[in-house]
Amino acid sequence: MSDFTIFDTGFMQAALELARKGLGLTAPNPMVGAVVVNDGEIVGRGFHPRAGEPHAEIFALREAGERALNAEIYVTLEPCNHQGKTPPCTKAIIRAGIRRVVIGTLDPNPLIEGRGADYLKKTGIKVEIGLLSQECCRLNEAWNKYITTGLPFVTLKTAASLDGRIATRSGHSQWITNEKSRHYVHQLRAAHEAILIGIGTLLKDNPRLTARRPGQEPRSPYRIVVDSLLRTPLDSQIFGPDGNQRMLLVTRQHSEEKLSPYRKLVKDILILPTNSLGQIDLLELMKTLAAKGITSILIEGGSEINGSALDNRIIDKICFFYAPILVGGRGSLGMISGQGAETIDQALAIRDITIRHFDDDLCLEGYIDHQELSHSG
Repeated sequence: MSDFTIFDTGFMQAALELARKGLGLTAPNPMVGAVVVNDGEIVGRGFHPRAGEPHAEIFALREAGERALNAEIYVTLEPCNHQGKTPPCTKAIIRAGIRRVVIGTLDPNPLIEGRGADYLKKTGIKVEIGLLSQECCRLNEAWNKYITTGLPFVTLKTAASLDGRIATRSGHSQWITNEKSRHYVHQLRAAHEAILIGIGTLLKDNPRLTARRPGQEPRSPYRIVVDSLLRTPLDSQIFGPDGNQRMLLVTRQHSEEKLSPYRKLVKDILILPTNSLGQIDLLELMKTLAAKGITSILIEGGSEINGSALDNRIIDKICFFYAPILVGGRGSLGMISGQGAETIDQALAIRDITIRHFDDDLCLEGYIDHQELSHSG
């Protein structure tokens, strides 16, 4: 491991801030930021804005111009060394005369990992790897999973009272959390490629599932409804004016007569198998969505879809909001149903927990310990 200085750290932090400008925009590519530094001064900045456009290093080198000669470049992800939709960044770095490359993390793609760094080293450029590696990896957690497993990264979001209720015994649920919490939810939506709900949530709330975040209005995540019995009302708000471009309806096999009215309203109808309870196989759904290039999904369902998602082991991250209220009641609805754990040692472990405050609301974020799951069988 290299002995990085506080100046190195500051420059990589600047690259990370640039990379975050691509949040929700770069898929199926990762977010990447880069800065070119000459004599201790940042002379070039860049980030990857979206797939098909130049990578972060290219923008940074262009801005630096002649000042890139004998300079250093800090980049959050290993520069590419292959021809894709854009030329390899390694060759641009070499042509610019960069003398030192500091990389946050290697490209996790098994077909690529380390090749870009090795190529630069062979040309005599000093290459150092691992500066703020955890932050750089976490930045692209969805892409990392997609590129290594072929499955999307799935976040489960729900909002509850302190006693874990998402609705009262009468079914009333709006609004449990405050306005600041709901604003953060729109940021979560904008950061994911798709939002998924079950038919229960749709019938109860008739949501639009838009990402109403300043600066993000032109982009709308895919909206996915899991509806095995095809009960979705044809006048639901979720279809919206762009339903034939941004909405996917997931169901089991039905007659064409029953499916036909929906075909004009949605981008695609996904016909998938069901389990013994008549529920859609969510693991098969994840494989199908990944095949369509969807790398990240935010589940905003109710108790049933939450339980099914956890039972099917498709969740990677949780984002649970808690409001400072107590609902109580035998008939009130809990956060998660499904089969669940039979014994406490079978319960899902959560790691790397962080807690945010939105006035009096709490937001707990953490990651399912998949390693623990594999050990427990």
